[in-house]
Amino acid sequence: MQDNSGNLTHLDGQGEAQMVDVSAKIATVREAVAVGTVRMLRETFAAIQAGNAPKGDVLGTARIAGIMAAKQTANLIPLCHPLPLQKVEVQIIPNEELPGYQIQATVKTKSETGVEMEALTAVSVAALTLYDMAKALEKSIQIEGICLISKTGGKSGDYSVPDKHK
Repeated sequence: MQDNSGNLTHLDGQGEAQMVDVSAKIATVREAVAVGTVRMLRETFAAIQAGNAPKGDVLGTARIAGIMAAKQTANLIPLCHPLPLQKVEVQIIPNEELPGYQIQATVKTKSETGVEMEALTAVSVAALTLYDMAKALEKSIQIEGICLISKTGGKSGDYSVPDKHK
């Protein structure tokens, strides 16, 4: 990221990584939505949908893992600010055509910086947990297309993924 003068904000004068100082910013409501896809064999999808996975509740466990991950983002991603999160919602939507699941995370805060990384982390860890919970059924499960689809609030304004990426 660059500041108004074109300088990279995560580097100090000597080129060393630094955490951006957001103390002068005003706390505003910010929200981010990220998505990802988990593809698998039809047999694996059917077993998960029927609740027949060897490790138990695949989708419930993945949902909780995603929520927990969003809350731990600052501990996982260097230079991320720890943020008070007012909302973390993780949806895991079955898609028979894939076959597999679409994972969507919505994260909201009232803070000086955004929650894009928290939403992306929630989707990533939910997808990894889904894989872990189902790997006894199939090792070739694929995690794909994790991306930010929208964000609101903050100095840089709102963002929504261009239609060509949807």
